Amino acid sequence: MDYTTLLLLFSFVWSCVKVLTIGFTNRKSGVARLPPGPRPFPIIGNLLKLGEKPHQSLTILSKTYGPLMSLKLGSTTTIVVSSSEAAQEVLNKNDQAFSSRTVLNAIQVADHHHFSIVFLPASAHWRNLRKICSKQMFSSHRVEAGQAMRENIVQQLLGHAQESCSSGRAVDIGRATFTTTLNLLSNTIFSVNLAHYNSNFSQEFKDLIWSIMEEAGKPNLADFFPVLRLVDPQGILRRMTVCFNKLVEVFDGFIEQRLPLKASSANNDVLDGLLNLDKQHDHELSSNDVRHLLVDLFSAGTDTTSSTVEWAMAELLNNPNLMAKARSELGKVVGKEKMVEESDISKLPYLQAVVKETFRLHPPVPFLVPRKTEMKSEILGYAVPKNAHVLVNVWAIGRDSTIWSNPNSFVPERFLECEIDVKGRDFQLIPFGAGRRICPGLLLGHRMVHLMLASLLHSFDWKLEDGLKPEDMDMTEKFGFTLRKAQPLQAVPIKP
Repeated sequence: MDYTTLLLLFSFVWSCVKVLTIGFTNRKSGVARLPPGPRPFPIIGNLLKLGEKPHQSLTILSKTYGPLMSLKLGSTTTIVVSSSEAAQEVLNKNDQAFSSRTVLNAIQVADHHHFSIVFLPASAHWRNLRKICSKQMFSSHRVEAGQAMRENIVQQLLGHAQESCSSGRAVDIGRATFTTTLNLLSNTIFSVNLAHYNSNFSQEFKDLIWSIMEEAGKPNLADFFPVLRLVDPQGILRRMTVCFNKLVEVFDGFIEQRLPLKASSANNDVLDGLLNLDKQHDHELSSNDVRHLLVDLFSAGTDTTSSTVEWAMAELLNNPNLMAKARSELGKVVGKEKMVEESDISKLPYLQAVVKETFRLHPPVPFLVPRKTEMKSEILGYAVPKNAHVLVNVWAIGRDSTIWSNPNSFVPERFLECEIDVKGRDFQLIPFGAGRRICPGLLLGHRMVHLMLASLLHSFDWKLEDGLKPEDMDMTEKFGFTLRKAQPLQAVPIKP
């Protein structure tokens, strides 16, 4: 039974239950001041408006109802933000009021929401976890110290591409860059490569991560009608449980292996740091905190980074003249016989513009992580009730014609003429979020995207598989918690 049929059936049953029990409640005073939005159906509200690609459907609706729009999704009031001005009001000027998270039913697997740095409220425990993340992994000092390791791991990616180049085979760009990102994180955290390019483990791990992101991103009746959480009508929580447990098994293996050696361990990696903190009561870090933090780090840090590189490569292959510009800049700045180093990135303005333009058109998380209001607020003259769910549609902001000329075209040159950045200060481009809930891994993820993309472009020329023409490329999106390319990019490396 598909989602729409299930929704309509549930609407009928729910209507009967409501009539037999408490009936319909009257609208409370003040609701008239909600932001405008489409008229909801009884019980199900505007759920049928979401469609298979909610980021696109809600962007279209915002053209009619404005940049701050209210929807009734089942029993929940949802506010959709679709402009940079409204995003700044929510994420900056009223950051405290909007700092809590909407805890999706899928995220409650194994009580993940009680331990997750992503979904915990902005509490003392959350601040402690964020401080630990910054110190152990994302501080400027830590990121700088890992430069040689990152460059070595990217060389492994280039070695894989060279094998394909020698045999004339195509590289699955998403899979290869996922393996690279996975090994970056596993070396930072566990001091080992977790996957190899020619093994099945990388693809299995990628499928596992994507399944988690896909299930978390699906419209879930249990989120719109909380009474159904015990029933799990679509089986989303059940499937999430299977994936989550498989992921935790991998991490528990590393933890159990390390514990007996901890006293004599010379790794000095993130896992050592976390396990040492586990024994320090002043940090209040439990074994469960460690386990769930690892789930957050690998879930948020792998698919988002690799999908961005895949989209960038796809856009450049779709626009060969732009790829030629990027490769020409690399040749002049880096030199044809040298490998790209992180220190080169600051001298590559066109490459930086390509990455910004990729973030604009293809934000890794199209709605950011959903927020929830802690108190009644007023945004742009409209009332936002307490406990409303808030979606910041960064996909819509990136295609706003009042901000960007030719918003649906890939034009890196637009960023050569402006100082807009992705670090949460410029609300026209916020792929990592903004405010106190901005992605803590911004610095590391940002560096890795640039290094992988620059290295792939500098070391090889690229062509599409089987003589496919750029104009025939499939550039459609597949919606989940993250936004990936529906058709994996297959590209053949050519030695220049």
